[in-house]
Amino acid sequence: MNRTTLSASSLVGNDVRNLDGDDLGDVKDLMIDVETGQVAYAVLDMGGFLGIGNKLFAVPYGAMTLDTGSHAFVVNVDKETLRNAPGFDQDNWPDFSDRTWGSDIYSHYGISPYWER
Repeated sequence: MNRTTLSASSLVGNDVRNLDGDDLGDVKDLMIDVETGQVAYAVLDMGGFLGIGNKLFAVPYGAMTLDTGSHAFVVNVDKETLRNAPGFDQDNWPDFSDRTWGSDIYSHYGISPYWER
């Protein structure tokens, strides 16, 4: 059975892969636009060792698909595109409600922002 409604807590921790099957990290959190109820971003944790040196990325939720069979998200980017994406560290999260910042993120992944659709 393919579920279309899942709890946020069941998605946090899921692996993230690209179309080539490369492991890109895992979902650390989901950011929800509380005005619209839209899941705006998945926060991708790209690793590090024991939480040291890891880099976080906001990936537009619309740029990802969920493979429910493998409990993994799939995003159509290569590792280099992700490494060049604007990232942040766990102690300095961006203002996810900043539309200018958000437009840059969505543009990096080649999709239009959900608030413009």
